[in-house]
Amino acid sequence: MNNTCPVGPSVALQPVWDALRSHDALLLSPFFPAFIAFAAHLAMSLPFLALDLLGPRCATLHRYRIPRIRVQPASVQVWWQCLLRIARKHLAVIVPVTLLIQRVRTPSLPAEAPSCARALTEVTLCLLLFDSLYFAWHISIHRVPQMFQLMHSAHHQHRDTFALAAQDSSIWELLSLQVLALSITALLGCHPLSEVVFHLLNLWLAVEYHCGYDLPWATHRLVPFHLLGGAPFHQAHHQLLRGNYAPYFTHWDHLFGTYLEIPKDRPAHLLLGKKKDLKDAASISRT
Repeated sequence: MNNTCPVGPSVALQPVWDALRSHDALLLSPFFPAFIAFAAHLAMSLPFLALDLLGPRCATLHRYRIPRIRVQPASVQVWWQCLLRIARKHLAVIVPVTLLIQRVRTPSLPAEAPSCARALTEVTLCLLLFDSLYFAWHISIHRVPQMFQLMHSAHHQHRDTFALAAQDSSIWELLSLQVLALSITALLGCHPLSEVVFHLLNLWLAVEYHCGYDLPWATHRLVPFHLLGGAPFHQAHHQLLRGNYAPYFTHWDHLFGTYLEIPKDRPAHLLLGKKKDLKDAASISRT
């Protein structure tokens, strides 16, 4: 956690920050970032597992499934296999790399909380900068076949996404996105509380965008002006292997002409045409 900028007192956030600082040994543990990322991702995904289990038996829930994906949600077996893949990669690579990063960063916890204005500004800037850099990274690897195969093809094994699949990626992709997120908070000199909020919000949006449901209370429906794309936006990317390259916001895809939206009244097989092997995905993305 970073502590490079001076922090003004905040009456609103100080009690929250004091409560967190009371567990300073846990927060400063080099194991904490990797553990909380894995645990939070799993906890955020569990409500959508419940939807996948209950949806086929409840028409009210099932009608929120994005119509372009398969009728039946991912099974418990698919979820379990995905969880094992993610756990193995975290234990083998993410935890050791996080330990190294934490040793280099030497995190500390300031006594004062950030003001509400500062926390909101820092979290917003982190999301916007992450979204911009991810867009550039994402569109690049889709257009370079070697990079796609090395870094991104593992994630695109899921044509029909589900919440836990948000982190079902190659080791190289997981590492690059981890370094990207940490670098952004360091570059902006975020208060540790802002940093925690950004990482948790980043995780939540990733889970929600992969969940396979277009829920009326989803984040993209609560934010005005269609600034966020939501699960339908990202599901279209997984179905067509192109377009909608930004992780959350829609402005970059609009600006670069890569925004796509599948009409709800067209079935998936008419949009996808003949299924191509995953090794051809990079060439598909250039069309």
